[in-house]
Amino acid sequence: MTVIIIQNLSEETLCAIKLRDKKHGHSTEAEICLILDEVILPKSRLKIGSALAGFGKQHGGIDLYLDKDQTPTKPASFE
Repeated sequence: MTVIIIQNLSEETLCAIKLRDKKHGHSTEAEICLILDEVILPKSRLKIGSALAGFGKQHGGIDLYLDKDQTPTKPASFE
């Protein structure tokens, strides 16, 4: 687990975090981790797979046919 030291955090911010952690029943450390996760990894972020699936549904779906090359691969030579 990574350790992060935050210097010069205002008393006002620390008090707000402590109020929030008491409200949620978490430790201060756990609450800070949750705050960072919410900011850095928001639930509303665009996920490419979901976006592509939504696009496909909007356009009635797609059929993707790929012709796989059946030629056997040649082993690598390191000489």
